Amino acid sequence: MQKILLYYKFAPISDPEAVKLWQKNLTLSLNLRGRILISTQGLNGTVGGEMDDLKAYIKETKTYSAFKDVVFKWSDGTREDFPRMGVKTRRELVGFQNSEDEFKVDEKGVVGGGVHLKPKQVHELVEQFGDDVIFFDGRNEHEAKIGKFKNAIVPNTNTSRDFIAELESDKYDDIKGKKIVTYCTGGIRCEVISAMMKKRGFTDVYQMDGGIVKYGEAYGDDGLWEGSLRVFDDRMTVEFSDHTKTIGECTHCQSKTSNFENCAWANCNDLVLICENCKQNPDLLFHTEACRQEA
Repeated sequence: MQKILLYYKFAPISDPEAVKLWQKNLTLSLNLRGRILISTQGLNGTVGGEMDDLKAYIKETKTYSAFKDVVFKWSDGTREDFPRMGVKTRRELVGFQNSEDEFKVDEKGVVGGGVHLKPKQVHELVEQFGDDVIFFDGRNEHEAKIGKFKNAIVPNTNTSRDFIAELESDKYDDIKGKKIVTYCTGGIRCEVISAMMKKRGFTDVYQMDGGIVKYGEAYGDDGLWEGSLRVFDDRMTVEFSDHTKTIGECTHCQSKTSNFENCAWANCNDLVLICENCKQNPDLLFHTEACRQEA
C-alpha cells in the first residue's frame, strides 16, 4: 500500500548542503519520489512511496535533532504521482521575497507567528465569536477557485511574493482588529503569513495547525471547508469525502468544475479552469484570448 507524506519544519540549519545530501541518499535508498526543499530556515517536503518505506523515512528523519518533532501528514496517493525524487537547497523555505527580513527562526520555529489552532479549536473559536472570526487564505488566488473556507478572504496573489504588497495595501484595514485565522494547504505558508500580518498591525492572528489537510482529515466536507484541495503533483486535486461540493466554474461556460489545465500557449504558465466539455475544443485551452492569438 502506498501513501504520500506532507511535512515541514522551521528550524535553524547550519549546513543545508549536508542535510540535502543526507535526505537525497535516504529517499533514494527507500525508493521514494517527491520534492524536498532545505534552507537555513528548515525543511519542507512531500514524498510518496510504500507505507513501510515512508515509516522508515520518518524514523530516520527524526534522528536529526532539528527534525525530531516534525509533524508528518498522511495523504492518499502514490509514488507515481511524482515524476522523480528531487532534493534541493533554497535561500528561503517558502518563496516570499526576502523573507529573512520579515521573520526569524529559532529552535521552536517561526518567531512571532500566529497562535496555532487545531481543527476543533477553530470550530470553538467560530462558535464563540461568530462573524468576528475571519478566515484568510494563504495560498495563491487560483487555488481558492475550487476550494476554500466559507466566506474566507482570498487575497489577490499569484505567487508567494505578492503577499507583502497585498498586506501593505489598505484593503484589510477594517479587519485588523478582528480574529484572523490564516490557512493554507499544509500549514507552512501560514507560519510566515501570520508573522507578516502581526508585523503590519493585525492584532489577533491565528493559524490553522496542519493546514487544510489536517482539517479535511478531521471534518471532511461536513464542516467549514467547501470544495476540492489543489495540490501540486499529478493528482492535481484532493477531495475529502464522497460528497465534495464543486464550487469552481468553467472559465468559458460557467458550468461547475474543479479541472485545471495548463494554458496551451507554451510561454504562459497560468492555469485554465475548464470543464470536460469545453476542454474538447482546442481553441478554449488558453488562459486569455491574447494567449490564443500568440500561440
